[in-house]
Amino acid sequence: MKFNLRLITKTIPLGLLFTALMGCNPSADDSVLTEGIVYCSEGAPSSFNPQLITDGTTIDATSKQLYNRLIDFNNTNLQRIPALAKSWHVTRNGKLITFYLRRDVSFHQTEYFTPTRTMNADDVIFSFNRILDTQNPFYQSVDGNFPFFQSVNFHELVDSIEKIDDYTVRFKLNRADSTFLSNLATPFAVILSKQYAEQLLADSDPQALSQLDSLPIGTGPFKFKQYRNNSFIRYSRHDDYWRRDVEIEKLIYNITPNNTGRLTKLLTHECDVISFPIAADEIKSRPDLVLEEVTSFNVAFFAFNAQKPPFDNPSVRKAIAHAVNKEAIMTAVYGEQAEIAESLLPKASWAFSDEVTTFDYSVEKAKTLLANAGLSEGFSFDIWAIPVQRDYNPNALKMAKLIKSDLEAIGVEVNIITWEWNTFLRKLAKGEHQSVLIGWTADHPDPDNFFSPLLSCSAMETGRNRAFWCNEKFDQLLAKAYITNDISERKKLYLQAQNILVEQMPLLPIAHSKRAQAKVAGINGDILAAFGGINFENVSKTVGEN
Repeated sequence: MKFNLRLITKTIPLGLLFTALMGCNPSADDSVLTEGIVYCSEGAPSSFNPQLITDGTTIDATSKQLYNRLIDFNNTNLQRIPALAKSWHVTRNGKLITFYLRRDVSFHQTEYFTPTRTMNADDVIFSFNRILDTQNPFYQSVDGNFPFFQSVNFHELVDSIEKIDDYTVRFKLNRADSTFLSNLATPFAVILSKQYAEQLLADSDPQALSQLDSLPIGTGPFKFKQYRNNSFIRYSRHDDYWRRDVEIEKLIYNITPNNTGRLTKLLTHECDVISFPIAADEIKSRPDLVLEEVTSFNVAFFAFNAQKPPFDNPSVRKAIAHAVNKEAIMTAVYGEQAEIAESLLPKASWAFSDEVTTFDYSVEKAKTLLANAGLSEGFSFDIWAIPVQRDYNPNALKMAKLIKSDLEAIGVEVNIITWEWNTFLRKLAKGEHQSVLIGWTADHPDPDNFFSPLLSCSAMETGRNRAFWCNEKFDQLLAKAYITNDISERKKLYLQAQNILVEQMPLLPIAHSKRAQAKVAGINGDILAAFGGINFENVSKTVGEN
């Protein structure tokens, strides 16, 4: 079969976000038809450095395409495996962790940076001290905003990072932490180039420091070429990639927020792969297309801003939760592609327990709780619905409309609000919402990844805690779970934590869903994973004849 792939955009010579990188539009480059892959994404990245952001759209676009981490996860058995660190050693007390680095890892060479050495210990120390050292100019350039690391109290955990030699780095921790290694394997724990940072520091332009995050340099399989705001991203192959020979020469992100628009581009082969496809039956019926799914570690939830009345009252939060018909949401929004969430944790998690108290659908219980809270006449509030399709929530607007209808039965009026994606995230982090339909895709399989980043007091300070809820007892349980490697003890602690969430109801877990993508037949290799974003590193493209 010969694929009649179309070009992704018309030639537009002006308007680049990064004018220093102005060049030919990818649509004018015919080689993308045979040597590259066009991926239709649902949105634009908020940054080109995943240290600074936690949204899935940014992670998909950047983390595993541009960067590497010290540790990775095996997608099959979910075990930690070596990456930029070829091995590591943890002392018996768990407080000293030594990483032994690879010696053959090259940074990207681009129009704006030419490295003169390979990655070494200085780069690792710079990457993490940027997060820890308040005097670091690159900490200050982003006002110390590293939401994932703040949510897991990284600055309180790490005492110091020491260079033993050029290829050996030792982390000294203030306490043992059973999640530390897993957190270093998340999409956020990327390794940056200290040499590139020093080049930017030497620049007389006061805006130069921001280029660390907008004109990226990493060690990943692809390097940055061009970005047109809300239109496309252009990457090219990193020919000196350390892990393997990358087959794709060019990788284009065609930013297409509209679900129907992405499907149309797939059907006409303008896109080789699309995110979050609709019309699964249509795709399955086509011999030239393939629909793929993975069981994802994720959760969709309805978060109540506990800092804003009436949601500062747990009884009101529980009343709204009782009034939401999850079964109807499953049918209308997910079809057969999800299961009802009985807790934050999916059933595949080793900490999932049938003993967690479930929250049933009951209009009568909802009315009673509202009456006890002095709101028997009802009230009105806003639901913010995410404007992009995510694996955990394929249609937040439809979900919001269903919830609006449910709440009419208890005399509560709902106003549905949405924003452009980056604006939505910015306003959400400031806590401007009353409630929000959003969710979380896990970055690693440890159950803490569903608790600390979403509901810890530290996560509230960064706005990552969408409920803006802080509970001392809950945080204490998480802290106890950090310091033990005893799985049975951690299970008990997480069970207690989950039952606090049921009692306080800062958010209502709704669904755990599968993640899907669709592609043109002839795109080979694993792109999807259960967590941690997509990856084009081992993907190839076959163009054949009929």
